[in-house]
Amino acid sequence: MIEVSKKTSVPGQKIIIGSLFSNLFLGLLKLLTGIFGNSFALIADSIESFSDVISSVILFIGLKVSVKERDENHPYGHGKAEPIASIALTFLLYAAAIFIITESIQNIRTPHKPPAPFTLILLGAIIFIKEILFRFVSKAGETHQSSAMKAEAWHHRSDALSSLAAFFGIAIAIIGGEGYESADDWAALAASALVIYNAWTIMRSAMNELMDVAPDPSIAQQVKDIARKVPGVVQLDKCLVRKMGFDFYVDLHVMVNADISVKEGHKLAHDVKNQLLKDLPKIKDVLIHIEPAE
Repeated sequence: MIEVSKKTSVPGQKIIIGSLFSNLFLGLLKLLTGIFGNSFALIADSIESFSDVISSVILFIGLKVSVKERDENHPYGHGKAEPIASIALTFLLYAAAIFIITESIQNIRTPHKPPAPFTLILLGAIIFIKEILFRFVSKAGETHQSSAMKAEAWHHRSDALSSLAAFFGIAIAIIGGEGYESADDWAALAASALVIYNAWTIMRSAMNELMDVAPDPSIAQQVKDIARKVPGVVQLDKCLVRKMGFDFYVDLHVMVNADISVKEGHKLAHDVKNQLLKDLPKIKDVLIHIEPAE
C-alpha cells in the first residue's frame, strides 16, 4: 500500500512569493508612471508585470501540488503539475502580447503627445532591479532543477528586456520631438515580440518535460558511474532517466553473472538501487532489471 504523504513545502517558496510581490509593486509603478507620463510603452510594460503576478500564483499552486508524494491515485507522484502550470501561464503571456499589439497599432495611427522625460528614470531603475531578480531566481531554478522556477526567472528577464525596449522608444520620442511620438508605441510592439518569444521558450521546455524528454545526459552518466562500482555488477545495458517535478526516476538494466541465484540477483538489484538513492538525492525511485551477462 502506498503511503500518503503530508509533504507540502515548496522548494524556493520564498523566492516565488517574493517575485509575486515585486511584480505587483513594479507593475503598479509602471502603470501610474505610464498614465501620468503619457507612455503607452510603460503601460504595456505594466500589463506584462501584472500577467507575471497571475503567472506567479499559477506557478505557486502548481509547485504546491507537484511536491506532494505519491498516493493511491497517483502512484508516480504529482510532479507533472509543475510543467502543466508552466504551460498554463504561457497562455496568459500570449493574451497579454495580443492586447499590447492591438493597442500599440491603434496608438501608432492616432496622434498623441510624447512621453514625459521622468519616465526614463523609472525605467532605468526597473531594468536594473529586474536583471538582478532574473539572476537570483535563475540560480534557484538551476539548484532545484525546477522548470517552473526557470520560467519565473525568464519572466524577470522578459520584463527587463521589454522595459529596455520601452526605454529606447521613449528616449527617441523625447529626443526626436514632433513627429517621433509613435516611437513609444513601436517600443511597445517590440516588447510584445519579446513576450511571445519567451512564452514559446517556456512552453517548449514544459512540453519536453511532459513528453518525458531525456534530461541532461550527465545525470544518466552519474547513475552509470555509481552502479558500475557496486560489487557483483558485470556491466550495464539500458539507462533511462526521466524528470517528474523536482525529482528523477531511473530505469536501469544491470547485467550480472548468469550463474547466480534469483535470490542473489534480487539482493544485488537492491544494492544498486540503495546506492543510487544514497548518492543521488534528486532520484526519487529506481527500477532495476537484472539480465545475465554473456
